[in-house]
Amino acid sequence: MCGIAGYLELTESVTDPSVLRPMLDSIIHRGPDEWGELVDGPLAMGMRRLSIIDLADGQQPIYDESGRYGIVFNGEIYNYRELRKELIERGHQFRTQSDTEVIIHLYEEMGPACVDELRGMFAFAIWDHHDRELFIVRDRMGIKPLYYAVRGDTLIFGSEVKSLLRHPRVDARLDQLALSDYLSLKYVPAPRTMFADIQSLPPGHSIRVRAGGGKNSLKIERYWDISYEPTRASMSEEDATDELLSILRESVQLRLRADVPFGAFLSGGIDSSTIVALMAEAMNQPVKTFTVGFDHQSSDGQSMDELPYARVIADRFGCEFHSFLIGPSDFLEHAEKVLFHLDQPIADQATVATHMVAKLARQHVKMVLTGEGGDELFAGYARYEGEQHSPKFWPLQGVLRKPTCGLARMLPGMRRAKIALNALTIGDEATRFANWFPMFSDDAKAELLASNMHHARAGAAAAFASHLDRTDARDPLNRMLYVDSKLWLVDYLLLRGDKLTMANSLEARVPLLDHKLVEFAASLPANMKLRGRSRKYLLKQAAGRLIPESIINRPKQGFPIPIEKWLRKEAQPMMRDLLTKSSIESRGLFRFERVEKMMKLHENGYADFATELWGLMSFEMWMRRFVDASSSTNAMAEGPSLDNGQDFTSSRKNNLQTDAANTPQT
Repeated sequence: MCGIAGYLELTESVTDPSVLRPMLDSIIHRGPDEWGELVDGPLAMGMRRLSIIDLADGQQPIYDESGRYGIVFNGEIYNYRELRKELIERGHQFRTQSDTEVIIHLYEEMGPACVDELRGMFAFAIWDHHDRELFIVRDRMGIKPLYYAVRGDTLIFGSEVKSLLRHPRVDARLDQLALSDYLSLKYVPAPRTMFADIQSLPPGHSIRVRAGGGKNSLKIERYWDISYEPTRASMSEEDATDELLSILRESVQLRLRADVPFGAFLSGGIDSSTIVALMAEAMNQPVKTFTVGFDHQSSDGQSMDELPYARVIADRFGCEFHSFLIGPSDFLEHAEKVLFHLDQPIADQATVATHMVAKLARQHVKMVLTGEGGDELFAGYARYEGEQHSPKFWPLQGVLRKPTCGLARMLPGMRRAKIALNALTIGDEATRFANWFPMFSDDAKAELLASNMHHARAGAAAAFASHLDRTDARDPLNRMLYVDSKLWLVDYLLLRGDKLTMANSLEARVPLLDHKLVEFAASLPANMKLRGRSRKYLLKQAAGRLIPESIINRPKQGFPIPIEKWLRKEAQPMMRDLLTKSSIESRGLFRFERVEKMMKLHENGYADFATELWGLMSFEMWMRRFVDASSSTNAMAEGPSLDNGQDFTSSRKNNLQTDAANTPQT
């Protein structure tokens, strides 16, 4: 597990290798253990390593036997032992026990098709010294991030935007179309980022580019996608449950392969509880679990977090239980740091909770398993159930829609009901999907944006439409699951999970997103995912064999951080400091009178604009931290430099130019 960064001159000119060091310095949190670099004519690339497997000999870059191919790699390949055995039987010689070396030997044999053999999460770059070609790839589900930019005749890439911003040809500028998507969705869907000219490589895609070939040699290709062909439509419920449990067990067991202490994030929900149950089944020692709660109670004195449910699971399976209560002071202290590590704003106050639970876990372990993905595979959100009712609202999709929704908006409270009504009264499928879980509806966004922001007023439907046009899913539920797996899951949940665990030098593994499990879930009929009002139907059947019924049937909560109350009290000064009249009017993006109205309505308790206000606060923090501060040479730096007292001699000798043993022969 680590972070990678690099750049390639597309004109075959010799690159300046000194630029690579600051790029790697900016992501030292992703790999505090060691670093390495590969410099060869037009190419400079390197990595920061968080050692999880083969602690002593897994330093990167790693090369094949001849030295022709070199790799820097971020991620984990869970089936590396099986692949290594097969490669040795075919005559390959290994110098390490690492999963990284497995990839390079596979590439030597199969070229880009090697990704078909990999079971894991990954973003890696392979340099072919002989053909002067660079191959960059991101895993099927987008668990590990990968960003790139083409500026002039240079391709720049890395695991985080911060590393790209340390290259002298890349600057931090706002992409106003990305801002439009953010205001609609709470996140920026790939391939855009909030930064103009910096793109996110979509999941299941690769880049191939040749030095000297110019920009025209850069090819971006899709190598995998989710198929919803109903190949298991005739399977009995019992057989489907058996197969699901079998794949789940294998997925969890593969992810227990590590040479460091590990544990699990435990929310007390179905997904994380099932994973902890399977870990306990496979391990001969107590599972270390980590949970956060909130220092807040409802008006009737009841707890508003998931700690009680998590404790039930921890007690049931004899876990080593670790928990932490988050209060408003923690929220205020860590909000800006969290935004920095995310690279771009996400309108989700739960990011602070994710950061805090990762911080807690890192005090005890170096790797955790998490429960991300179950909702997008097995239909866990209320919107999947709500979408079934859209035909009932067709009469309101014409001239009655605007007055009906306008009247609803005037009523106090009922935020979720208003969102559902707005979505259900939209006829176009892509537009309806984009409005099922918005920060601002299309109408509200039009009211917020300044008069000069005409091009940013479009809804986010285009991002949904491009995916809906591509999927083979025909059932309405599966079509919704497909776009959520490509958008919400990747650019919201997985981005949040990767950036904030790695910010704490903690690796997070996601058993529910093993591609074999994803393919299994996609092949099931819709009624095995959503049956009447029962969401995640088959997953609940499987979980019922492992965990208590009280956990399976409890209401879904997630991270219920009480931001709406904090913005009326402890966090109100922060809100007022960020969303001032002068700051908003000087940027020329939003109408201050609309922002002020939301703040006043929220402060007096008439309405809940916590999501919208936190989204605008996050955006303003991002502008100040990245765009306004971009002129500072230290704007992207955090933490110690590369030369922080560690001995990097063993890593530096991997440099392709100076390591005689690995110098390719032409």
